[in-house]
Amino acid sequence: MKSMSRKPSGQPHDTGVPSLLNLAATATIELAAGGADADKALPRFRMVAYTGAPMRIAGWRYPVVLDLAGLTIPSQSRPIRFGHDPLSGVGHTDAIRIEDGQLTATGVVSRDTAAAREIVVSARNGFPWQASVGAGVEEFEFIKENQKVVVNGRALSGPLNVVRKATLGEISFVDLGADGRTSATVAAEQAGDRRLETEGSSCSAAMSATTEDLQTPDSDLQPSAPSLQPVETLRAQALAEINRIAAIRRVCNGRFPQIEAQAIRDGWDATRTELEVLRATRPRTPAIHVPDQTINARVLEAACLLTGRVANIEALFDEQTLDTATKRFRGGIGLQELLLEAAWANGYTGRNFRDSRAVLRFAFNPTLEAGFSTIDIGGILSNVANKFLLEGFFSVERTWRNITAVRNVSDFKTVTSYRLIGKDQYELVAPGGELKHGTLGEEKYENRADTYGLLLSIDRRDIINDDLGAITTVPRKLGRGSGLKINDVFWTTFLNNSTFFTAARSNYLTGATTALGIDGLTKAEVAFMEQVDADGKPTGVMPAILLVPPSLSALGSQLFKSLELRDNTSNVKYPITNPHQGKFRVEVSRYLANTQYPGNSQTAWYLLADPNDLPVIEVAFLNGQEGPTIETAEADFQTLGVQMRGYTDFGCSLIEYRGGVKAAGV
Repeated sequence: MKSMSRKPSGQPHDTGVPSLLNLAATATIELAAGGADADKALPRFRMVAYTGAPMRIAGWRYPVVLDLAGLTIPSQSRPIRFGHDPLSGVGHTDAIRIEDGQLTATGVVSRDTAAAREIVVSARNGFPWQASVGAGVEEFEFIKENQKVVVNGRALSGPLNVVRKATLGEISFVDLGADGRTSATVAAEQAGDRRLETEGSSCSAAMSATTEDLQTPDSDLQPSAPSLQPVETLRAQALAEINRIAAIRRVCNGRFPQIEAQAIRDGWDATRTELEVLRATRPRTPAIHVPDQTINARVLEAACLLTGRVANIEALFDEQTLDTATKRFRGGIGLQELLLEAAWANGYTGRNFRDSRAVLRFAFNPTLEAGFSTIDIGGILSNVANKFLLEGFFSVERTWRNITAVRNVSDFKTVTSYRLIGKDQYELVAPGGELKHGTLGEEKYENRADTYGLLLSIDRRDIINDDLGAITTVPRKLGRGSGLKINDVFWTTFLNNSTFFTAARSNYLTGATTALGIDGLTKAEVAFMEQVDADGKPTGVMPAILLVPPSLSALGSQLFKSLELRDNTSNVKYPITNPHQGKFRVEVSRYLANTQYPGNSQTAWYLLADPNDLPVIEVAFLNGQEGPTIETAEADFQTLGVQMRGYTDFGCSLIEYRGGVKAAGV
């Protein structure tokens, strides 16, 4: 799939995904010439252009699946090319269908090009062509890890990218698809007198055409006309064929339908058929299957996660890897045993952990001894640690993620952007079609990413104590530390808003009437709705989020969920209809009232726009990487043990003051 544009859904607008990509789908291709009309004398094809399954695509971090429900097909006639090359035309489609969660196409090899001739000749020689879809991506959605989604009739789990909207451009013959498992069976046939046959998604050359049926290589695309024969000869041939088929059916006797079908198709006589039936009835020696019990990096990684009791481990490894890890390390793998297995694979000849320095040296340096299979213990520890790193990262408060816009930056330079609200209305186009020049305005904001990190060590005592828990505790701490740092930087920036929310900007309300309640929320809603752009006209954006400290959490939930509220301050308690029920999603953060942050308050609250519409604050991540990165290596010379470091790159900035209203609450 080649994508020229995209509009992501469910993740930041700039995701770092390449704007141009190829997704080679699996395909079954049938190539034939058939029919009585002149145009059908050309070779025809049929292909499963896309199976609907996720594919690994270069430039995308996670698998990509095309949602066929959102695929636009401009017409039934689309160009067919070779390798997506516009100069290598092959033909065109005459029917494109979406059925059973797959994209299928049929058409004709209608171009007279070298590429078209190569497709036909190579197919006759048995080459298993595949297909690749070219489409423009208009919108895609990122499915996070452990989230579920149903696409093309399949239940899939994240992380993966789902292309929700795309427009079909062209389809190409390719020599290798994304998974390489499919190919095509090609039967050369002439204008209606030979039939094309396929077997599943496999294809090899069944060259049933004789040399006199085919013309010279220079005219491969033109079938020769069948020779005329006397009526008596045709009748004799028909009678002989009927007798041959009857003899085959008598030999098979309904017990060998596959042999019977192949015998009729391939022109066997009764003797050849009987021989194949005899072979099929011979007693066979039972096959002995010896599973691969080799200890490799994947087995060691699975053993570590099994010992750490990671949930849903079946989704991370194949059955054989888990079975090998379970049988080989029944009581769980220890840290010493893990390092020894890696050292042995890398050429270490000792049988125990007494020389711990040598074990670590071999474990972390797989190229020390030539001729040995190698295991990268640093990669294993990093993969294992990443599972626990994310547990720690997601264990802390993430309210910030629900009220901010997320931006992707490619370096650490300061990025200057213009505010979203300004003089940007369209102007009337005068006769002649000339458009007037607009301006970006003068209101700007800046943002930049910085690096934050921490280094922790698993020292020699942990290794001698054989404490595998060290490689679960340390990465959890690193992940938690990353989550806490993002919160710290984000809320420090957000609460430092004395010049951002002001009475002069009409987005700061004070006084007793601003206490959170029906009246206070009504006042804030009116102030938000009366925000104007640089021309003094309404912004057109609606409030969507009520952000409160923990002390106002219960009241905020009542205002969102309750149809009516009751006045408990008087002797006579009358219900009051709640006009704000279901209007504003409530978000609670303990950072708003924490005394360690300047600008904190127990009473202040905020009414904000949806961050996808008009965000008040933005977080920039380097290359779109929100989660922290963890790396593992042998400790330096002064330290006995293993070091782990975690780091993350991000920055925060307040951007659009018209996207929110602050109420002091007093």
